Amino acid sequence: MTRRDAVVAGGLIFTHLLLRVGFGLENQVPDLMLLALLLASRSLSLRAGAGLGFVLGVVEDSFSMLSFGASVFAMTLVGAAGAQVRHLFVGRSIFFHSTYFLLGKWVRDFLSWIVSDASGRGGFVDYVLIESPLASLYVAAAGVAIRLLLTRESNRR
Repeated sequence: MTRRDAVVAGGLIFTHLLLRVGFGLENQVPDLMLLALLLASRSLSLRAGAGLGFVLGVVEDSFSMLSFGASVFAMTLVGAAGAQVRHLFVGRSIFFHSTYFLLGKWVRDFLSWIVSDASGRGGFVDYVLIESPLASLYVAAAGVAIRLLLTRESNRR
């Protein structure tokens, strides 16, 4: 991972914690922590991507009151999968990135829903088929915007 990628990921994580936890905006802002994981894991090995997902999952679960461990599980698998995506797809297009971010968020929400406590989670149709795809579109839009800013800056050099 380049220094620039690390700074961008760290900035996204800090912004996520500041907006969602510090200011209490919760779901009014996109999941920037997952976006940082998806961006960073493409340039990491399988072990490092899973490790980053594990650490970010623990940080995210430390603020959760319902089911500790669900985010750890989901983020670890998404980080590992994100690290392997670069071996399968060489994508630099907007379509690739929007699909990558959208599927990454949806898979993370789905995995988290599967392992979370049944008493604390919503219904399958409501959460996985309605709320999560909308949140995935939000993350994909934010991710493409950030990716376009990074691409535009790197083309100037």
